[in-house]
Amino acid sequence: MRGPADRAGGPVAAPAPAAVARHADAATDADVLVVGGRCAGSAVAIELARAGRRVVVLDRAAFPSDTLSTHLLWPAGVAELRRLGALEAVRASGAPSLTRALAGAAGMEIEVDQPVVDGIDHGLCVRRPALDAALVDAARRAGAEVRERSTVTGLLRDGDRVAGVRVRDRDGHETTLRAPLVIGADGRRSRVAQEVGALEPQRERRSGRDCFFGYWRDAPADPAWRSIAAQWRADGELGTAFPCDGGLVLVLLQPPVARRDAFTADREGAYRATIARLPALERRLVGAELVGKVRSATRLASYFRRSAGPGWALAGDAGHFKDPVTAQGIRDALHYGRRLGVAVAPVLDDPVALDAATARWERERERECLEVYQWTNALARGTALTPLEAEVYRAAAGDPSIAAAMLEVFARRRRPSRVLPPHRAAGLAARSLLRRGDRRAAVTSLGRDVATACGDALERVGARRG
Repeated sequence: MRGPADRAGGPVAAPAPAAVARHADAATDADVLVVGGRCAGSAVAIELARAGRRVVVLDRAAFPSDTLSTHLLWPAGVAELRRLGALEAVRASGAPSLTRALAGAAGMEIEVDQPVVDGIDHGLCVRRPALDAALVDAARRAGAEVRERSTVTGLLRDGDRVAGVRVRDRDGHETTLRAPLVIGADGRRSRVAQEVGALEPQRERRSGRDCFFGYWRDAPADPAWRSIAAQWRADGELGTAFPCDGGLVLVLLQPPVARRDAFTADREGAYRATIARLPALERRLVGAELVGKVRSATRLASYFRRSAGPGWALAGDAGHFKDPVTAQGIRDALHYGRRLGVAVAPVLDDPVALDAATARWERERERECLEVYQWTNALARGTALTPLEAEVYRAAAGDPSIAAAMLEVFARRRRPSRVLPPHRAAGLAARSLLRRGDRRAAVTSLGRDVATACGDALERVGARRG
């Protein structure tokens, strides 16, 4: 269960260099080596450097550079950027403030203000070149050393402990670096996870949706659209429009995996045809022009990997990944990367205490993220709205408090299971059974929803006990 501070994004950790008396000594090259310098890597490096620790970040890319990502931040994610000292640089990209959110389904559209998280009342959608460069710059300003075009090729060990890395620099020269802690923040295909034997997830769910997205030069007839993050669902289709920097709008489609062959045969043609299946999205794009190629991410799986061990930890997607359908990845990379830095900075001199701190951080991340992971998996099934989901949309259309509660889940201010009180949920379930239509199908669907909810609750109980 998340405490009040976590629901608001956690307390701001003030720099505390006086609390740490030791830096890397002659036997080590740094206090911490971070493999990967994007969201999670920069976040942990910033906190470690603020605490007076010597941290070296190694990334094979040069910044600014792109990476495959749909890059929406709800207010909680924007609040993390501010904590890390990167928000003003991100704002300089020109991305508009997304002060409203819209959801369309079951023949209705629901539009509400974004919830306020630590004084932040808007989301942002910033392409990764600008976002990641701002975070890397913030890490350097905090005192971290960031080495670009540096590829980690393996780990060093001291007995059963990870003790450093082998790295190839931009000129092809191989060298070694040693540190008490190596943090893998190197994404879903993490080399660090592979090296420590953690690549196989402890918990995994295959997505029922693929991702296809492109950028459109935005020219809405109503300028208000530039401040709205919108999502529409129809049958099994799901599409979004998120205004971003450069006068563009990110249009992400997540069709069911059963339609993958159509996209393989003609990606742009299938992409445009799918937009036409979502008439409200098609209207949103009147006057807009697709810029560049349609990009894809397919065969996705959400997971938790073992993320802590002797002398190592996995942050960001290296350790935990959720389907993009709920746009939680960047916020979690920033939030838990930052908290990992806070957790380990005081104990880097003590291997026993360090391992306990990384293990505790991993358990906290799993307990706090598990329900959101389960909720995300439900939305990623790639199926049409269930009768109960449609009933919830109808209720939200008539009750702004329900709509606001639904959006608070995206902003991490409310647990998914707390959107509706039990008596209201039961009433909507009964109403879904009484509507005209295939009663047997409705009963089957509701039974499946109840079974999933019970299974998810038991999984969360097991995680808390573990």
